[in-house]
Amino acid sequence: MTNVKTLSEINQYTSQSVNPMDYPDKYYELYSVPSYDNDYPEIIQGKEIGSTKVTVEDNDVLICKINPRINRVWVVKHRTDYQLLASSEWIIVRNPEINPNYLKHYFSSPSFRMLINSQVAGIGGSLTRAQPKQVAKYPVPLPSRKEQDEITIIFDEIDELISLRKKQLQKLDDLVKSRFVEMFGDPVSNPKEWETVPLSNEADIKIGPFGSLLHKEDYIVGGHALVNPSHIVSGKIVPDHELTVSDEKYAELAVYHLKVGDVVLGRRGEMGRCAVVEQEGLLCGTGSLIIRSKGDLRADFIQKIISFPSFKETIEEMAVGQTMPNLNVPIVSAFQIIKPPKKTQDQYYDFVDKMMRTKTITQQGLNKLEQMKQALMQKYFGGKE
Repeated sequence: MTNVKTLSEINQYTSQSVNPMDYPDKYYELYSVPSYDNDYPEIIQGKEIGSTKVTVEDNDVLICKINPRINRVWVVKHRTDYQLLASSEWIIVRNPEINPNYLKHYFSSPSFRMLINSQVAGIGGSLTRAQPKQVAKYPVPLPSRKEQDEITIIFDEIDELISLRKKQLQKLDDLVKSRFVEMFGDPVSNPKEWETVPLSNEADIKIGPFGSLLHKEDYIVGGHALVNPSHIVSGKIVPDHELTVSDEKYAELAVYHLKVGDVVLGRRGEMGRCAVVEQEGLLCGTGSLIIRSKGDLRADFIQKIISFPSFKETIEEMAVGQTMPNLNVPIVSAFQIIKPPKKTQDQYYDFVDKMMRTKTITQQGLNKLEQMKQALMQKYFGGKE
């Protein structure tokens, strides 16, 4: 029979604060908050850690409490002889009688995620972090230690398989990137001496709507998502479904609709941030531009050129603005784009298509593993996503 206790009932962690500046000759290893698109903490080593932190030990379980990284979970493992520290973004759980990896899997489960996310989503969604005193009241199912170990083995094995599939997908992406460089070279130095043309020759370019066309009261939840620079992450569009507009407003701004096959480019902040549009119903935001190919160059090819490291550096030099770099239609129109012969482009995309077929099969395997994991979490931990 599985016992259920609250998090506060099982947690034996006692906070011990340390200010590394008081011990200038001591080395530390700090577990800091994960980056937005990472499941793992940032681990910082050295002397100059800065302000007061708390000590942690091997097998302590760290639960990130900062939105939107909330519910990233980590088990501390000593990698050096340095003193281990954690930043204030973590809820720390310690109990040597409980398998820490069992706790990690439970804290990563849909049932626990639903609890912690519902708290942050409360009060109009205004909270930016989970409140430890509230989280301390949450239930933790505790089967026998033998059962904890067995459940942990199951999830560790499936996580290993999921990790392997993700690595395979990353290798396929890396192969495509390597093939691009091999066939076309650096698009700025142009060692293969391809023809170069202004981007305006190959694409229609349009800036997003002026701010006067969109007001705070126009934004709703669950409508047509806007794509601003912050919604372009690692070459993909990551919509915010809480920053959307109604069907009526979307229709009113028809000239700013993003079409499948467009390239959407952030025009301020980080230069070269762009993505190919892969779904209908999105709206270009005020901080973005639309690049629509006239046909000779694929959208994917344009995206790869603009996001290439050396090309991004070139864009930074072309951007205007004292406090924040900005792009406009004349600047983007003047981008010099390499234009290899269509036959060469087709050879590259034949290779890409083969990689995509392999990637589709690998992704299907990954999806099945993740579905299996969700079913097992439902079985052992209950709750719904």
